[in-house]
Amino acid sequence: MDLTTKTAEIAKILIERGETVAVGESSAGGLVSASLLAVPGASKYFMGGGVIYTHRARKRLVKIDFKDHPGVRSSSEPYASLLAGSVRELLSATWGLAETGAAGPTGNSYGDDAGHTCVAVAGPVTDVRTLETASSDREANMWAFTDEALDLFIECLKRAP
Repeated sequence: MDLTTKTAEIAKILIERGETVAVGESSAGGLVSASLLAVPGASKYFMGGGVIYTHRARKRLVKIDFKDHPGVRSSSEPYASLLAGSVRELLSATWGLAETGAAGPTGNSYGDDAGHTCVAVAGPVTDVRTLETASSDREANMWAFTDEALDLFIECLKRAP
């Protein structure tokens, strides 16, 4: 399913149910939010989002301090889940959608290769998964990360009661 069709389906489901979404992303650089906002009527379901790209942004914008979460690090499934839950709570959304990874062209300081991301959904259905593209192409990875986040979100929306 192409990106336009996918986001249109997400929008339709959210609007029909009267549900909302908040987004926290890092290595996708805002493409997850932009994709959701590209659909006419996005103001009915999009509560807000942020590119949580630095430690300062993580602490100040989404109120996540790793001192309160021993063993959690960026670019991991536990952090993606934490981020999804935090943006959901902070913006009083039905759903939280998060992405965190290493777009490239090199890996990150945690030892993850370029092309690594973790995406998570928090809400009536929660889920998390990791994608490894094995590519150092930064822009291609950013779009792949966006696609993966939206794939997971639509899967969760379809599983929701």
